[in-house]
Parts: sequence; structure tokens; C-alpha cells
Amino acid sequence: MSIDPVLFAKAIADDTRQDIMRHLCCNWLSVNELVERLGGKVNQPTVSHHLKKLEEASLVLVRQEGRQRFYTLNQQQMTACCGVLVQSFAPDFAADQE
Repeated sequence: MSIDPVLFAKAIADDTRQDIMRHLCCNWLSVNELVERLGGKVNQPTVSHHLKKLEEASLVLVRQEGRQRFYTLNQQQMTACCGVLVQSFAPDFAADQE
């Protein structure tokens, strides 16, 4: 799995995407369910836009059921990306953890 630390950092830099990721951790949710969980502060097209950015960075997994798509946080990719960032920007710390 190829990891682009810049793409990862850009994907998680947005506060709304961080909120979405928190809701998707260990849950499969549709766009409408996410809009509801975000308290209506973000509309459906905006949530869809953010999910597309997260999908491009492989930070969400997608499951198609009929015409509806469900999303969950890709915890494996999150862990791998965080590891790459630590190795890239804190190599001494990474070496201490081995």
C-alpha cells in the first residue's frame, strides 16, 4: 500500500473531515446518517465532498447496498499513514518505539 503523507495530511487537516472520521470510526454510515450525526451543521453535498476527499486518501472504506453507499473509517490506512508521518518527521522517536 503506497502512502502519500501529503495527501493524508491534507485529508485530515479539515475540521469537518475530522468530525466525519470520528463518526465513522467503527460504524458504517450513509451520507444522510452522517448529516444527521453532524447536527445539520453541514449539508449533504458538503458531506459527500468531504467523503470523496477521504476516499481519495483511502481513509474510508465504501460498501454499496443498492443505490446507497455506506462508509467507515479505514483504520488500517489511518495507522499506516500515522506511522509514515512518525518515520518521516520523528525518526528518532520511531526508532525508540521499535
